[in-house]
Amino acid sequence: MPADNPFFETSALPYQLPPFDVIDDSHYLPAFERGFAEQLAEIDEITGSDEPATFANTVAAFEKSGLLLTRVANTFFALHSSDATPEMEAIDEEVTPRFAAHRDAIRMNRALYRRLTAIDADAENLDAESRRLLDKMRKDFVRSGAELDDAQQDELRAMNTELASLTSEFGRKLLADTNDSALVVDDPAELDGLSADAVSAAAHAADELGRSGSYALPLVLPTVQPDLAVLTNPETRRALFDASIVRGARANENDTRKLVSRITSLRSRRAKLLGYQTHADLQIEDQTAGTPEAAGAMLSELAPPAVANGRRELAQLAEQSDSDTAVDPWDVHFLSEEFRRERLSIDTAAFRPYFELDRVLFDGVFYAANRLYGITFDERTDLPTYHDGVRTFEVHDADGSELGLFLGDYFTRPTKRGGAWMTSFVDQSTLLGQKPVVVNNLNIPEPADGETTLLTLDQVRTMFHEFGHALHGLFSNVTFPSLSGTNVPRDFVEYPSQVNEMWMVWPEVITNYARHYETDEPMPVEWIDKIVEARRFGQGYATTEYLAAAMLDLVWHSLEDGESIDDPITFEAQALDAAGLHVPAIPPRYRSCYFNHIFAGGYSAGYYSYIWSEVLDADTVEWFKENGGLGRVGGDYFRETLLSRGGSVDPMDAFRNFRGRDPQIAPLLRRRGLNRD
Repeated sequence: MPADNPFFETSALPYQLPPFDVIDDSHYLPAFERGFAEQLAEIDEITGSDEPATFANTVAAFEKSGLLLTRVANTFFALHSSDATPEMEAIDEEVTPRFAAHRDAIRMNRALYRRLTAIDADAENLDAESRRLLDKMRKDFVRSGAELDDAQQDELRAMNTELASLTSEFGRKLLADTNDSALVVDDPAELDGLSADAVSAAAHAADELGRSGSYALPLVLPTVQPDLAVLTNPETRRALFDASIVRGARANENDTRKLVSRITSLRSRRAKLLGYQTHADLQIEDQTAGTPEAAGAMLSELAPPAVANGRRELAQLAEQSDSDTAVDPWDVHFLSEEFRRERLSIDTAAFRPYFELDRVLFDGVFYAANRLYGITFDERTDLPTYHDGVRTFEVHDADGSELGLFLGDYFTRPTKRGGAWMTSFVDQSTLLGQKPVVVNNLNIPEPADGETTLLTLDQVRTMFHEFGHALHGLFSNVTFPSLSGTNVPRDFVEYPSQVNEMWMVWPEVITNYARHYETDEPMPVEWIDKIVEARRFGQGYATTEYLAAAMLDLVWHSLEDGESIDDPITFEAQALDAAGLHVPAIPPRYRSCYFNHIFAGGYSAGYYSYIWSEVLDADTVEWFKENGGLGRVGGDYFRETLLSRGGSVDPMDAFRNFRGRDPQIAPLLRRRGLNRD
């Protein structure tokens, strides 16, 4: 192996930032190879010890193992999501199943499991975080098959390896089909309604696709495409909607339907092998919801009022358009904008000139974080990045001490998967002496050279949301890396990010960043109230489309072993109808064949977590309003009791420590307009 592989040694850059300027695709496989071997040797050293098992020589030693593997994996999988080359796609296809097999080799290691069960936490007088880690590791090993016999473990390994390959394949095919499904038009008149900068971005996107002289509207991950709200040509709207909703089901080489069927079938078989009735039972057992029944009960409780509100909104839109027929799904968002303009005197398209990217980032997102937590941000142009569009900021605490690095990767490109997300290159850990390095990814259309980047209202909200995840990682103050930052239950991880959305419309924040990009004039005060009002209209639609996707996720993953679905499209329709969520003009936020969260991401049987977390979020917003709003007193308290704790404490205990009681659902019902008859 080449000695100059940058992954073989800890990065010498500040905060152990990966040396992106010297990393190339040839380094990944050798680093994975050595990383796998090194960690297995370290595990053998733990299990081969003649010393009685202790927390220090077993659990802490395990936490210190695999550092090379962690370095290369964190970097590779982050870049594979945000800037994948064809070479990286090939590496992913090879490495992902091997990574699953490596994990199985550890988690099914009976000698290691025996040492974990032999540790006497009481005799060692372990602190609370160490006890929690020990308990979590024991449960993880059981849930990973450590107590199965040899034949069962062999079967489980085979399923895990195949599932790793299939989910990776789903992601690759979806990215390819999404890129291939971009709507390309030759006549700019078909884009009437788009702003000049958006048309320029469409021309730039077509250039990227090798269609110079044309205009391309790349697809974002959800069903509803943002441009549907402003395109005046109904045929263009229909073509864009149709392109979005048939992804993964076009009977081409990127069709995902067989993958959906095989993945869900294997997951249900694996759950049975591990002693669970369904994959949902297996997944939700260690979440805050505890059972699929609890998660499903919330979705079922919210569905009737959400659908009723959604139907009322559709009726208002039909009346608005003087139509005697049902509103078509590709027209809903355009008519909604008309309704807001004409009935509510709200024009969300007029907001865009006030949402310039840098102003939103520096004078909005960073400003709110400074006012709440005292942290500051210094751009580091001297540090390498993995793409020209990525920006790096050093984050300092209120006392001037170094906190970590934050990277912002905001623009869409063909090599980046859809959606928005946060991930970590380096996890905070006092055991390892590491400070966090985190990145936010968005998919904002990149303007042509010299053009200004203006954001939609939803893109502004997404920036605040994803930065809430970044804060969760940056503020982590725990000992062990596996409990760091966002390493919390899936149905809790969205909570801090959703809370951070509140600051985008907080008066002191929005008046600081919402300024016209040409005149620097502040957004009219009366418009700020209209932003809040604009969000209220359409909550029936938004809640229904979300609930439809969340219910699809639960239904897919409530299949029992032996239940095989050959036709995902028909199954999807039947599931939505049974749940009372089949509203033709309100399609699911994600349909099965492009549901990346659950078939290529980590949200299988967990998409319900967004609204589950929103209960906590809405209750927390009420707390901030009652306790001084934007300021250090509330911010520091939220940081100390919750954001800094990662997975070192039970998440609901952390919430109770912060809120002083259990969460209440009433604030969520009021927010989403679901408390009406």
